[in-house]
Amino acid sequence: MRRRRGWSRPRGGSRKFNTAPRPLASRTVPWLYLAPALVVLGGLLVYPIYQLGLISVFRYTQAQVSGGEPTAFVGLDNYSDVFSDDQFWSVLLATVGFAAACVVSTLAVGCALAVLLTRVRAVPRLALMLAALGAWATPAVTGSTVWLFLFDPDFGPVDRVLGLGDHSWTYGRYSAFFLVLLEVVWCSFPFVMVTVYAGIRAVPSEVLEAAALDGASQWRIWRSVLAPMLRPILMVVTIQSVIWDFKIFTQIYVMTGGGGIAGQNLVLNVYAYQQAFASSQYGLGAAIGVVTLLVLLAVTLVYLRLLRRQGEEL
Repeated sequence: MRRRRGWSRPRGGSRKFNTAPRPLASRTVPWLYLAPALVVLGGLLVYPIYQLGLISVFRYTQAQVSGGEPTAFVGLDNYSDVFSDDQFWSVLLATVGFAAACVVSTLAVGCALAVLLTRVRAVPRLALMLAALGAWATPAVTGSTVWLFLFDPDFGPVDRVLGLGDHSWTYGRYSAFFLVLLEVVWCSFPFVMVTVYAGIRAVPSEVLEAAALDGASQWRIWRSVLAPMLRPILMVVTIQSVIWDFKIFTQIYVMTGGGGIAGQNLVLNVYAYQQAFASSQYGLGAAIGVVTLLVLLAVTLVYLRLLRRQGEEL
């Protein structure tokens, strides 16, 4: 056998591998490629968070903004005022419950439609994809206005179809939250649907055919076959949905008129907006924003830890 040029077997019959550490230049090259993205993330994410935390430890009202009074360092007084406010705890509880309902509903609708896309022919699949992407591309303000018109007690078609007369959906607390939930699910499920559909298409068809031949129902196939294989994708869409739904602002503000009657539909972002801009307590609003960020980080870390306990690689 002809020996390859440029390669020789060392004496002793075994190959020797180069285990020396890589030079510093080769280790810094990947970071040089990441440097532009890190600079952009630093400007768009890290610096605003730093400013948010900085404002939250100062007395920063309209008097300080206009220059009438000097900015005073107050430490954790803003956080103390937030945690001692009973309304904050009620708003936090409402935000957690509303976000959880939105996440569960969005995942259920998105995953169900993703499975449906694998069962229909090309033309219905294309129509459903275009309709979903249209909902995804609609701005939040526009979508909220359209849903308000659909459920309007005077001119909306929903009350007429359901025979509810002039029922006002935004008057009651739970009916208003339900109306906002429908709009949030409508504009959020396309992301889940497209992502999960792409994951399903990547699953080998032999696996699904074997499950079907064994007599498994569609629900059993999803629960025992698809869901475990799609767990990394489901993790991504769940975390994204938690972040989006927990910090919801536009839909609540537009559809409930700034938080509903007597603030019955307030969520944390709208509550922080009211404290910061309506009451000119910018330090207090920044403190609420920091608390919201910490809650999101805690929820995400808990979810990732649960996945690690189940043996999922992250």
